[in-house]
Amino acid sequence: MTVLQIKRREPAAGADTWQWPGDCHPVLRQVYARRDLRSPEDLTLELARLRPVGEFESAQAAIDVLLEHRTGRIVIFGDFDADGATSTALMVRGLRDLGFADVRFFVPDRFELGYGLTPEAVEQVVAMSPTLIVTVDNGTTSVDGVRAARELGIDVLVTDHHLPGEALPDARAIVNPNLPGDAFAGKHLAGVGVAFYLLAALARALDQHRVVAHYLDLVALGTMADVVHLDHSNRILISDGLRRIRAGRCVAGVRALCRVSGISPRDVRSVDLSYQLAPRLNAAGRLEDMALGVRCLLTDSDVEADAFAEQLDRLNRERRSIEAQMRAQAIELVDGIAAGPGASLPSVMCLHGEDWHEGVVGLVASKIKERTHRPTIAFARAGSGALKGSARSISGFHIRDALAEVDAANPGLIGKFGGHAMAAGLTLAEGEFASFKAAIEAVGERRIQADMLNGCVLTDGELSAEHLTRDVAEALRRAGPWGQGFPEPTFDGAFIVKERRIVGNGHLKLKVGAPETGSELAAIAFNRGDFDCAPGDAVRLVYRLDTDDYGSRRSIQLIVEHLQLESPPIDRA
Repeated sequence: MTVLQIKRREPAAGADTWQWPGDCHPVLRQVYARRDLRSPEDLTLELARLRPVGEFESAQAAIDVLLEHRTGRIVIFGDFDADGATSTALMVRGLRDLGFADVRFFVPDRFELGYGLTPEAVEQVVAMSPTLIVTVDNGTTSVDGVRAARELGIDVLVTDHHLPGEALPDARAIVNPNLPGDAFAGKHLAGVGVAFYLLAALARALDQHRVVAHYLDLVALGTMADVVHLDHSNRILISDGLRRIRAGRCVAGVRALCRVSGISPRDVRSVDLSYQLAPRLNAAGRLEDMALGVRCLLTDSDVEADAFAEQLDRLNRERRSIEAQMRAQAIELVDGIAAGPGASLPSVMCLHGEDWHEGVVGLVASKIKERTHRPTIAFARAGSGALKGSARSISGFHIRDALAEVDAANPGLIGKFGGHAMAAGLTLAEGEFASFKAAIEAVGERRIQADMLNGCVLTDGELSAEHLTRDVAEALRRAGPWGQGFPEPTFDGAFIVKERRIVGNGHLKLKVGAPETGSELAAIAFNRGDFDCAPGDAVRLVYRLDTDDYGSRRSIQLIVEHLQLESPPIDRA
């Protein structure tokens, strides 16, 4: 396990002079001063402060295309992750509510058709007899698929947020804030956020302004699920969506997902969307068919939604079991690489399991990347002698560019690839794994400097004993929304281990004492049952302060994000 350097976030310039709201807890002031805020006014999250719909100029051409097909059949072409599912459900619901005659959806099977509007996917969509295909959360790189649809006389409208490739598809219109030259400032929108803006602009053109705002619960869920940067606009969308869920004004599927997750909608938080609801939606796309997730979000029947959510929950339990087995095997492979005399890990980890599931390799790559702080590519068999790989990278190593370098130097080695700086996917012939491994490791040796492998974890500093309280934990729970770019508060501190045990599926449960007071606190480190410590050891924890309300208990616990033995040890005299 890599030992990470623990660093503390620096407050924004001038934050010490900001005028905070009178009810803002001192700990929250410390946290907010270290976030992406220009001033405390950015904590105001009313929907009226959202970037104006009229600024998204590329939406106008898309509105014209949609209105041409108002009496035709429109097929919403989605993606097989939670952003894609929420985008699909939002677009279907929104267009139907705005009076469009015939709106249906299609989500490609990731194992059969892969990502995006491919020519093979178009062959299947044609059977639905659409006059217009609208892509959501995909389509910007679907040059061949859009061409295939247009040749068949089917118009295509692309809505997406992903970066473009070298060429753009010949769609009737493309709505994507990340296209070169697009002046819209909302560059961090998720796919569901782009769909929301388009529908809001369409509703305004039809003088039905408030229709789409009813579905901000879907926008909040998809935005959190896609781990996009939470700028002010995204936090507004999420905050309003959370308010609707808490008030019971959400779609039946979101209520059902809360129920199977053991969460009361009244108490739902942004992190619950990320770590509870989104994985259950994603499980459908990883193991079976994301159409199940879309149907859960489209039904207005609580009975149907509960049934769909139960199926999604079952798939998620299966996904967790598969992931745990694969993660253990991957860790064993990594430990084996590092076990020999004088051995060290390569700059890029390239792993392949004989029976790994191709829908879960991305999660395994992410876990190994976190464990080793090295770019990691995990491969699984994809049938017909092919391997499908999923890559996760570290800051400073652009993984898609690295794949492009391998491809240029070794024509034909990679079947196809795509992605961005931090994540990518690719295919190989099964017999080419060793050659690819050597090639990508060579790129890593050239491009990765030693200091890039010395990872660090950022915290909001140390909490004093007076702030290790339920009041502070509840204040942190009520704050936010937290997510990528606006991270949930974490703190660091040195503690003495009092008790150690393993619970559940390899989770480390601790009782720790604060050195200065000796008061005991409960702590849990998920999936860290391998961490070697014993009562009396000094450990440094990076943790989130949370409430612990199991049964009649009303206490606090530390949710440990990172832990390591303290060096030098704490003086316990």
